[in-house]
Amino acid sequence: MQKYLKELVEISGISGKEEKVMLFIKKNIQDKVDSISVDNVGNLIAFKKGNDSSKKIMFAAHMDEVGLMVTKIYEDGTLGVAQVGGVDPRVLKAQRLKINDEIVAILNSTPIHLDHNLTAVAGYDSIKAYAGFKNKDEAKLKVKIGDMVTFDVKYYENNEYAVCKAFDDRCGCSAMMDLIDFFDSESKKPFYDTYFAFVVQEETGLRGSGVAGFSIQPDAAVILEGTTAGDNPELEKTSWATHLGDGAVLTFMHSGVVLDKRIFEYLVETAKRNNIKHQFKMRTAGGTDAARLTKTVDGIPCAVISTPCRYIHSANSIINKNDYNSVVELIKIISVEGRILK
Repeated sequence: MQKYLKELVEISGISGKEEKVMLFIKKNIQDKVDSISVDNVGNLIAFKKGNDSSKKIMFAAHMDEVGLMVTKIYEDGTLGVAQVGGVDPRVLKAQRLKINDEIVAILNSTPIHLDHNLTAVAGYDSIKAYAGFKNKDEAKLKVKIGDMVTFDVKYYENNEYAVCKAFDDRCGCSAMMDLIDFFDSESKKPFYDTYFAFVVQEETGLRGSGVAGFSIQPDAAVILEGTTAGDNPELEKTSWATHLGDGAVLTFMHSGVVLDKRIFEYLVETAKRNNIKHQFKMRTAGGTDAARLTKTVDGIPCAVISTPCRYIHSANSIINKNDYNSVVELIKIISVEGRILK
């Protein structure tokens, strides 16, 4: 497991610009599935025929990460940026970025020696990126409005922990790739016909999943995510959503949706029966593609299984690799058992 995770999180791909992520996934799974295609919005849909074709299951994870986009080029050569997805300005000060995966830039930050209001939070109207350009004309030779801006970081491991950007939701993408590898290496088939939807633009409005849901029209969907841990050392336990090291996260409700009770209870029972470490998401803020899919077609019954991430939507998110492994073990079982629809 985790065969693809390092490479996935290091690839840049904000909402609307997921192509490099898609091409990496496609290259690594196309010979292991029965069919594969890319739809009009950029979703990558792979199909694996099951032993029972009477029903369809969809696993889904979003390829996009949060980041920034160039919105202005100032006379002095600095760049204005806007958030793509939920990026708190507090995590941006003095961060190193890359524009279009090529140009290194640094976001402005007033030195503590000169900043007398240490509690103030800079808004996006005052955030600028410095990329070494002398003036606007020089900047415009290499940068244009709408260019992608992402955190410039590398994947790092320390024992059971891993640190990088974009675990939300490359953890889900990686878990689906591990599941496809499982079927391929073990010469197994899923119980039902199974679709793997690597979707776009979740962070900017759950856009790709709705398109995939209409196209596939599955009988049930399992959303694989990276979710908020919130178990920061400075916070009380009552503020935690999940906890690193406590296993796969099962969600019963979040913003926009109450998850299918029957499927949720099946996941809990399956995790207990197979001694798979698991926990429940204890805060309901935030959302996933389940909120879109439950309102798609006739209302697709959904489950959400996640890897908890501390400092989510930042340059340095942290996961426990054992939590990720618990997610993969659980989806292996539910995909071959066929009980999710019974």
